[in-house]
Amino acid sequence: MTMVEERVPAAAAPNVASTLNAREVSAWFGSHKVLDRVSLLMRPNEVTALIGPSGCGKSTFLRALNRMHELVPGASLAGTISLDEVDIYRDAVSVTEIRRRIGMVFQKPNPFPAMTVSENVIAGLKLCGLKIDRSTKDDLVAQCLRRAGLWNEVKNRLNDNGGALSGGQQQRLCIARSLAVRPDVLLMDEPCSALDPTSTRRIEETIAELREEITIVIVTHNMQQAQRVSQRCAFFLAGENAPGHIVETGPTEAMFTNPQDQRTLDYVRGRFG
Repeated sequence: MTMVEERVPAAAAPNVASTLNAREVSAWFGSHKVLDRVSLLMRPNEVTALIGPSGCGKSTFLRALNRMHELVPGASLAGTISLDEVDIYRDAVSVTEIRRRIGMVFQKPNPFPAMTVSENVIAGLKLCGLKIDRSTKDDLVAQCLRRAGLWNEVKNRLNDNGGALSGGQQQRLCIARSLAVRPDVLLMDEPCSALDPTSTRRIEETIAELREEITIVIVTHNMQQAQRVSQRCAFFLAGENAPGHIVETGPTEAMFTNPQDQRTLDYVRGRFG
């Protein structure tokens, strides 16, 4: 089948933030169950933080949200994940389209080192079957770098290799690359864990700006960061030899000051994990 190329306007209007809804999601690697009946509504114009100790299934759940879980040999999934009421695993929508609409920023910055800053920003367009005119490419690159909070630092370095940027700049370049394909949702897997405090602050500022138009889900082990950037939290926990599940979810302020479950209070106050 020949992929039909869609032209991308340089100054595309911001997307209307979407709703992502997981219902009774369970996940396995082979016969090993890692998630048990996780249900979570991720609302538009909000940052939802996934918190909990290592090994409780947060990253697995995050990857299930844009069908990356299935890339692991032997991985399987049960339950329903819908984007604006479209079941991303069962309805007639391509995997490529799902991963365009639900972007991912990983823990370790991963720009293409042999590509320039400008080339990195538009690298995902071809993979998604999106075509941009040369005359509008520069406008799109500038727009995405501005939205990622990076333009002022690299506007005179657009032809430098992406790998020559600092770690924090590389991470924001990856965010700009994700934004170029105009996602509805942005998933972030500990995006600041390898960054210094200044770079972390800039990433958090970018998150705060982006949530006005993109639904954001972030995995973080930094409780202060979860408090700063998110509007809602979901606390994941796994027992010994038991799969991860959600203990409780709710507004961030309530989760940190008056949670319903004692285990949540113990975790956010650093008593374990």
